[in-house]
Amino acid sequence: MASSVEIPLVGGEADGQQVTVELDPNGRPPLTHHRLGSGGLAEADIYELESIDAESQQWRYCWRGPAV
Repeated sequence: MASSVEIPLVGGEADGQQVTVELDPNGRPPLTHHRLGSGGLAEADIYELESIDAESQQWRYCWRGPAV
């Protein structure tokens, strides 16, 4: 049974939004999130997972730039 969590996006055009992601069997979210632009993957922004508090399993995705 997979569980999910909402993680905030920080920076870029999606700053302040949240995404819902599925956790892996170890209870961790994916290392990256690709936010699709109007042109699909060609205009996607890349967000990278950062730990806010490892003990309480709090994360955020920080903007790293465009995919291309």
